[in-house]
Amino acid sequence: MPANAVLRDYLLTRRSVGPAFLQEPGPNPDELATMLTIATRVPDHGKLTPWRLVVIAGDDRINAGQALADLAARNNPALDAESLEVERRRFLPMPLTVGVISAPQDHPKVPEFEQLLSAGNVAFNLVHAAFAMGYAATWITRWFTFDDEAAAILGAQPGERFVGFVHVGTPTITPEDRPRPALDDVVSHWGGSR
Repeated sequence: MPANAVLRDYLLTRRSVGPAFLQEPGPNPDELATMLTIATRVPDHGKLTPWRLVVIAGDDRINAGQALADLAARNNPALDAESLEVERRRFLPMPLTVGVISAPQDHPKVPEFEQLLSAGNVAFNLVHAAFAMGYAATWITRWFTFDDEAAAILGAQPGERFVGFVHVGTPTITPEDRPRPALDDVVSHWGGSR
């Protein structure tokens, strides 16, 4: 396979764009289908498809945010109006959010942890797909990723959990790079038994 300098340079400079900086337009239905196809081309030992995707777009963004605000208010009656508005806007202004769900399957040779990693790969592949299609994205977890009731409201079934939410849109900024770890700090070379 020949080297792909464009892909290499993208991977060396990829940077998430925060949700507040993802605006309309978002992907059209054909672009979204391509993104989701790319997202699901991940390692999947046993061909179990141990993940699902939930698309939140259009007016569903408002309805999902309101559902989270209602749950937050029930669970914490002391929340002020500003905090509830933050919950209502969880899926705004970005035009599209895709929730990635880990849906592990019972399998004697594929542990649940490996299946969870496959779901994580779906989320990150979706980020790459958005950039490849000319958009920007960010993969985020918030309280509703880890709250069982919120997860159920957003589409998780019993035994499933979200690995996060990928927000997609047209970027309004070019983000500055952040410090990255020095390779010497995070890479070691195994030298056999000593």
